[in-house]
Amino acid sequence: MKKDAVTAPRPRKPRGRPRSFDREAALDAAMKVFWSKGFEGASLAELTEAMGINPPSLYAAFGDKEGLFLEAAARYEAQLRDACPYADEPTARESVEKLLTDLVGVFTGTGHPRGCMLVLAAATASASPRLQAALAERRAGARARFKTRIEQGIREGELPADTDSGSLANFYVAVIIGMAMQARDGATRKGLLATVESAMRAWPEPPKASRSRRDALAA
Repeated sequence: MKKDAVTAPRPRKPRGRPRSFDREAALDAAMKVFWSKGFEGASLAELTEAMGINPPSLYAAFGDKEGLFLEAAARYEAQLRDACPYADEPTARESVEKLLTDLVGVFTGTGHPRGCMLVLAAATASASPRLQAALAERRAGARARFKTRIEQGIREGELPADTDSGSLANFYVAVIIGMAMQARDGATRKGLLATVESAMRAWPEPPKASRSRRDALAA
């Protein structure tokens, strides 16, 4: 080898996110860890191991653990909406009952942790005002969608005109949160479906005119 020959430098290993990084797959993996452990209980070691990346890659892709959780929460919520469509049912009552029934299937299903990732996170992110605010905003959005569907039922004469849509929406959101926690504690699908049946007994009776039309159609 000649003395003046120059040895080509070895290429540096890329830092941060690897080229093979699959963001959606990584979020799905992180989602299951958060769903199982809660926000504070999920360690960076558990998250990065599940996601198949190293800590620098996590920070490069998501900023920090809170940023990762917020993206995972958004993905979880989108998947939950796809799994539990309800707004297009013929009546508000059918919409609410369908949502509660579908959620029982999610909360007690296999292939993922039991309960609800967002409900668990609300109880395990007390040290993070940023996450508490984000979770409160998501709960407010869920109540607003419920309220909107109930108000449609009022306008269509399905519910009495003086129905308090806000209070009714709050009641069913509380039922959902309770079912999520019960599922986490081991409640069965059968038991939670009985809860749905009991909750629907609280649904306001339709106006007298609507009942008469309904009875006439059923005759």
